[in-house]
Amino acid sequence: MNHKFLKPRQALNKAFLKVKPVRTQIEVFKDNLIRLLDQINEKESEEFHKNIVSDFLKRTYYEPDFSINTKGRNDMVIHNGKDGKSSVGVIIETKKPTNKAEMLSLSPEANTIKSLNVKSFQELVLYFLRERITQNNLELKYLVVTNIYEWFVFDASVFEKAFAQNKTLVKDFKAFEAGSLSGTTTDFFYKEIAARDIDKLEGELPFTYFDLRTYDKPLRNADKKDDVKLIALFKLLSPQHLLKLPFTNDSNSLDRRFYSELLHIIGLSETKDGGKKLIGRSKEAERNAGSILENAIIELDSLDKISRLQKPSQYGDTHEERLFNVALELSITWINRILFLKLLEAQLLTYHKGDKSYAFLNLEKINSVLNKK
Repeated sequence: MNHKFLKPRQALNKAFLKVKPVRTQIEVFKDNLIRLLDQINEKESEEFHKNIVSDFLKRTYYEPDFSINTKGRNDMVIHNGKDGKSSVGVIIETKKPTNKAEMLSLSPEANTIKSLNVKSFQELVLYFLRERITQNNLELKYLVVTNIYEWFVFDASVFEKAFAQNKTLVKDFKAFEAGSLSGTTTDFFYKEIAARDIDKLEGELPFTYFDLRTYDKPLRNADKKDDVKLIALFKLLSPQHLLKLPFTNDSNSLDRRFYSELLHIIGLSETKDGGKKLIGRSKEAERNAGSILENAIIELDSLDKISRLQKPSQYGDTHEERLFNVALELSITWINRILFLKLLEAQLLTYHKGDKSYAFLNLEKINSVLNKK
């Protein structure tokens, strides 16, 4: 049976593919991917390689919004939420690059898998059944096998049809988990149960495949025009694709990471009240004197600026309320000015084809006057 694969660009939602990534996101992706590839050490253990894959995904995409960890006997999972209590969205089976016997591989003659009946895929079937059948998890999105270089990505809907709807397999799986079969080891399940049903698969089992080694040139050279060759790969590993999150193609929308960092810099935090999202001053234990808001409050209070207002009552009933509201208004005013200047700088750089001499928001052009006498 042939199992034809899709390339990253073919696997992506067409509307998502059209969304232009932010330059800083691509730079972070490139830096982290280079670090991942350079950390590969064929003498190290499978656990070592699993950890560097986990670190790459966390740093590039998933922290702090989505937890990545092991779960039970699963190799690695990406949760649909911030902690391990949320459902599992992605299961990843990681092999070290030298473990060719257990790893899926492509046939050199055709764009298809040599054989699905290898340990990495058998493990994936077991992990899938434990999530889908034992845990009744209906929120699985993808299942992945990787040796860091090569990635085989299967949609959970494919596993649902091939394995969860296989009544004989599910019956034997439940019996195995209950310890009522002649064998109780995972090797018994792989060889006697999973292997049998994998061999019986009919029709194509579609998947996405890529080899990171084919991206080495655009990844490491200095020509930013080559970055376009990395965009599909960047998007394929993102939570928008792997966790099937909604996305926007509105260029005016605010990036979530940027939004969270902006709130932190200002000194604000987002809370929920029922179904509403509220933005307010951070809790006292979480306040940072170096944030723009807290620094402004300290300055206003120490210099007794509130008493100089013509109508201080319009900023609140108490001294604390007035300090907060005046400081917030000042902070937002200055943030808006800085953002406008940053947008202007970006437009100048774009117009002048990346000529860095037109950048002005840096210490070379704007000298700090703080603490100067």
